[in-house]
Formats: sequence, structure tokens, C-alpha cells
Amino acid sequence: MNAVQVNGISVNYSLEGPGNAPVIMFANSLGTDLRIWDAVAGVLRDDYRILRYDKRGHGLADVTPGPYSMEGLARDAIGLLDALGLQRVHFCGLSIGGMIGQQLAATYPERVHRLVLCDTTMRMPDPAIWDDRVAQVRQQGLEEVSKGAMERWFTPAFRGGAEEALYRNMVARTPVEGYAGCCEAIRDMDLVPLASRIRAHTLVVVGEDDPGTPPAMARELSDAIAGSRMVVIPQAAHLPCVEQPEALVRHLRVFLSEVGFDESV
Repeated sequence: MNAVQVNGISVNYSLEGPGNAPVIMFANSLGTDLRIWDAVAGVLRDDYRILRYDKRGHGLADVTPGPYSMEGLARDAIGLLDALGLQRVHFCGLSIGGMIGQQLAATYPERVHRLVLCDTTMRMPDPAIWDDRVAQVRQQGLEEVSKGAMERWFTPAFRGGAEEALYRNMVARTPVEGYAGCCEAIRDMDLVPLASRIRAHTLVVVGEDDPGTPPAMARELSDAIAGSRMVVIPQAAHLPCVEQPEALVRHLRVFLSEVGFDESV
């Protein structure tokens, strides 16, 4: 465990890999912690510095009262970079992590080298769903939510094994207020106006069977960001980094090694 103070909270992070290598910052999804990137980090850390962290209200990070906002969560990410003396990074975010990535790249373009947005969207079509979920978790906790999450996160081929139980436990043990605060950030966000401001070379990734942020949403996002492209990962739902880490790593390696782009800020 490593901890730094960021915007008044203690944040847990992991930074590993060669000291002179490019940094990839990974941001995890709702109800998870930095461990969802274990398989990806284990392969990439020989060639990159891998920065993972628990966002506000998740994992071992401090919990503060909600609601949270994408602007605030992006400021937390910048605060972590500042605390670690990292000026510019590649950023890879999953689900709400990808929403934070969009906010970050549009608001702090000088800090994002290349941008990878996994299984995410610019806005959710029905904000009322998030009001219902916030009410549910504040009244009942996260046990029932954790069961439903498995159906959205993983394909039938993955579900039912011992590993699925670990991810269900990860959701169920997330602090209720941290989960609810991030739900409110998702409910209130509208990142559509920011898409045209993103100048970082961008890759949009989506699991072929993702029911929450499906390929159609990924296509809309990719079309909104100038010069971006999209890849679909087969046999994966909402968490390709868990179900198909080899495929995700392959796409990351190709994307991050491409040349011929104007990446000046």
C-alpha cells in the first residue's frame, strides 16, 4: 500500500515499473478498486510505469459525503499526479474511470498524452435510474447491487466460477457513501460538450457483450472525439480488463506505440 494526501483525502495507489518508462494511469470502474487492473499491469509493468489508484470513496481511499462530480474526481486524479511529480501520462479509464478520463483530457489537456476509454459513455440516457440505485444502496447496502453487477460485468462463460465471487465481494464491500457519491456523479454528468475539446490521441474500447455501455454508445463516443478510433473485444462484457486482459493489452501496446500523430499541446 502507498498513500498520499490529495484534496483533503488519503488516496491509496500503486506505482510500479521502470523509473524512466512512460507512465500509464489506470482508473477503475464503479464499485471496484485498483485490483481490477492486476492482469493488465502484470504484463505491461516491464515496459511502462503503471499507476493505479483507488478513487474517492472506493477501495482504501477515504470516503467523503456525496454527491461527487466528474470535475471533482478529475481534480483528485490531477492531485495524485501532482503529489507524485508526474507531469504527463497516458490515461486508461474503465466505465466511470473513462468518464473521469474524458473530463481530465478536456480540462487538463497538457496532462494527458494518449487517452484510452474503456466501456464508457459521455452521458447516461436515464438519470432517474441512478436516483433509484442511490436510494437502494443507502437503504439496503450493496449486497443486492453486487449480484446484479455480475450479470452486467461478465459474460455467462465467466460467471459462476470462484473469481466471480471475488468481484461480487469487491462490490459488496465498497463503502456505501463512496458508491452512492459516484452514482450521483454519473447521474449528473454531461460530457458531450467536452468531447470536441479532447485533443489527445484517443482509443475507445468496448466489450462486444457489454449491456451497460454497449458498442453503440462506444461508437457515439468515438465519433465525437476527433481522430479517435474504436475497437471491440469479443467474449467480453463490461470489464474486458478482467475477462480478456490479453486482448486489451494487445490493443494498448499497438495504440501506445503508434507514431505519426501531432501530440503537441
